Amino acid sequence: MAASVWSGYITFGLISIPVKLFSAARGESVGFNMLHRDCGSRLKQQYICPIHEVPVSRTDTVKGYEYEKDRYITVEPDEIKKIEPKTAKAMEILEFVPTAQVDPIYFDSSYYLMPDEPGRKAYTLLRTALEKSGYLGIARVCMHNREYTVVLRPQGKGLTVHSMFYQNEVRKLEEIGPLEAAEVKPKELELANSLIESLAGEWDPGKYHDQFAVQVRSLIEAKIQGQPVVEVEKPRLAPVIDLMAALKQSIEQMKKTPGKAAAASESGEVVEMESPAARAAARPQRRSVRAKRGV
Repeated sequence: MAASVWSGYITFGLISIPVKLFSAARGESVGFNMLHRDCGSRLKQQYICPIHEVPVSRTDTVKGYEYEKDRYITVEPDEIKKIEPKTAKAMEILEFVPTAQVDPIYFDSSYYLMPDEPGRKAYTLLRTALEKSGYLGIARVCMHNREYTVVLRPQGKGLTVHSMFYQNEVRKLEEIGPLEAAEVKPKELELANSLIESLAGEWDPGKYHDQFAVQVRSLIEAKIQGQPVVEVEKPRLAPVIDLMAALKQSIEQMKKTPGKAAAASESGEVVEMESPAARAAARPQRRSVRAKRGV
């Protein structure tokens, strides 16, 4: 059975529910080790003391905070334990808010919240009430030396918890740079909506795969077998020059090849395609180049 990342109680009003938190998702990727290029041996990471010039084991380390340049105070684990807030063992529900009001940009990590046997009825009551009300629970919990604001939401027969970024941790779009809205013509919007409808479908996460990981594994297998690495053809893209022409061409292309993108996703096949919009936009440029060459 999976190990829990936190255990304690959910509290709201005078109700306390014993629960455990389990990670709901984790990223997967092809892992590489760092090797010495000269001999191929795997490298090791070490802490090195610059004063004594010797490796230091993890058991001989202590947390330190730099309060001035090159000046530190040390903090022991038992000192951290002394100042833990009550949310280290009690996930306190602060309020309930409408689901539509919570912007997903604040979501960080996802967890499953599972009840211990004595709290199963109260847990089911909370999940059912949230499901029927359309509200999310906003709570606080302390874990991994940090206090989080979290969202509780019903999912199937249980509850999921999403840790959230604080407002000061979320960048505003305006901080990235100025974004002036361009004028959009009604006909362009109509065609864009038609293109969206032609690509519309039901959400099925099983259709999507990490296509780059597939290529990396193919590369590894080829090298193990002593075979050459085959380069993947890259798409040829160009800026959109005639937006209307690009939209019309995209819609026509989708009519000719319906479901192609979905089929590729289901099979896990890596498909490199130049977008129909880009092809349509690139044609005037290509014709212009050919004309200059006298072709």
